[in-house]
Amino acid sequence: MKKVHIFILLILVFTSGAQAQNLLTPENAVDIALKSNFDILVARDEADISKINNTKGNAGMLPTIDANGSGSYSFNNVYQKLSGGTVNKYPSQSSILLTASAVLSWTLYDGGKMFITKDKLAEMQALGELQFNSKVLEIMYNVVSAYYDIVRQKQQLISMNEAINYNKERVIIAQTGFTAGSLVKTDLLQAKIDLNVAMENAINQEYAISEAQKTLNSILGKDPATAFEVSDSIPLSYIPDKDELFQKLNSSNASILSFKKQIDVARLALKETQKGYSPNITLQGGYYLSQTGNSEGSTLKNRSFGPQIGGTLSIPIYNGGETKRKIAVAKMELQSAQYNLENVKLQANTDLQNALTDFENQQRLLQIEKNNNQLAKENMEISLQRLRLGQTTSLEVHQAQENYVQSSTRLLNFEYNLKIGETKLKQLVSSL
Repeated sequence: MKKVHIFILLILVFTSGAQAQNLLTPENAVDIALKSNFDILVARDEADISKINNTKGNAGMLPTIDANGSGSYSFNNVYQKLSGGTVNKYPSQSSILLTASAVLSWTLYDGGKMFITKDKLAEMQALGELQFNSKVLEIMYNVVSAYYDIVRQKQQLISMNEAINYNKERVIIAQTGFTAGSLVKTDLLQAKIDLNVAMENAINQEYAISEAQKTLNSILGKDPATAFEVSDSIPLSYIPDKDELFQKLNSSNASILSFKKQIDVARLALKETQKGYSPNITLQGGYYLSQTGNSEGSTLKNRSFGPQIGGTLSIPIYNGGETKRKIAVAKMELQSAQYNLENVKLQANTDLQNALTDFENQQRLLQIEKNNNQLAKENMEISLQRLRLGQTTSLEVHQAQENYVQSSTRLLNFEYNLKIGETKLKQLVSSL
C-alpha cells in the first residue's frame, strides 16, 4: 500500500508539473501577441515604411547622378550641294553614332519646399509609430478579453458540474422516496430529466470553451488546435482614479495623439503646396562623350568629349490654376483634420465617461449578485433537505436549482464585465 501511495503521489506531481508548464498567463498571452499577431506585424511594416521614406533623398534635398549611353547605325543616300557649286554624292554612306555621359542634377533652390517635405516625412514617421501603438493597444485589449472569456467559460463549466452533482443527489433522493412510496414517479422522472439537461448543458459548455480557446489562438497567431491552460480566476483589484483618467486622456489617448499628428502633417502639406509658386534653380553638370564615324564623305570621324556645367531657372507663371487648386484642397484637408481631432476628442471623452459608469455599475451588480448567489445556494440546499424529508415537491427543488445556476452565470458575467471595463479604461489612456 505504501508503494501504491508513492506511485499515486508521483503521478500527481508530474501531472501538476505538466499543467504548470502548459499554463498561459495573461502577460504571456500579450507577449506572444506582440510578436506573432498578424495585424500587429502588418502595422509594424506600415510604420517601418514611413520610417524608410523619411530620407533627404525622398525630400528632394540630394543630387541625382545618372550614367547614360546610346548608339545608332544608319545607312544613308547623301546628296550635298555646297555654296561654291561643288556637289557631293554618297549613295551608300553608313554612319555610326556613339554617345556616353555621366550627368549630375541638383535642385539648389525651390523656395524651401524640400525642407518642408523633409519635416512632413518626419511627422509621417511619427504618425506611423502612433498608429502602430494604437493597433498594439487594440490587440492587447482583444487578448485580455479573449483570455478572460476562457476563464469565465471554464468557471461556468465548474458551476455546471456542481449543479450536475446536486441533480445526481436529487435523483438519488427521488429514487429512494419513490421506492419507499413517499414520492410519486413523476418526481423521479423530472429529476432524471433535469439531470440529463444539466449534462447536455455541460457538453455544450465544453464546446464553448473550445471555441473560446481557438479565438485566443487566432489572436496570438498560433495554430487553433494549440492546447494551453489558463488561470482559474479573474483578478478584480483595480480602483480607477477618475481625475487622473480624465487628465491623462488628452495627453495619452492613442486616437487623439494620432489625429493631432495628422493635423501637423496636413499643415506641412499645405506649406509644401504653397511653395508651388516659388522659382526653382537646378544645377546640371557632367562629362560627355560623342563619337561619329562615316564610311565616306568629307568627315570620316568626329569625336568630342569633356565636362559640361550649367543651370536652369524655372519661374512658374501659369499652369491653368493647378497650384491654386492644390492649395485649396490642402486647406480643406487641414480643416477636415482639425474637425476629426475635435470629433475624436469628444468621442474619447464620451467613451471614458461611459466606461467609468459601466465599471461602477458592474461593481454594484457584482456585490449584489455575490450575496444573491449565497442565498440561492442556501435555498437549493434547504430544498434538497426538505425533499429528503418529504416536505416539498420536485418542482420546488427544480426551481431552486435553476435559480442557483442562473445566479452563478450572472456572477461570472459580472466578474468578466468588470474585468473588461477595467481593460477598456486602461486602453483609453494607453496604460495597458
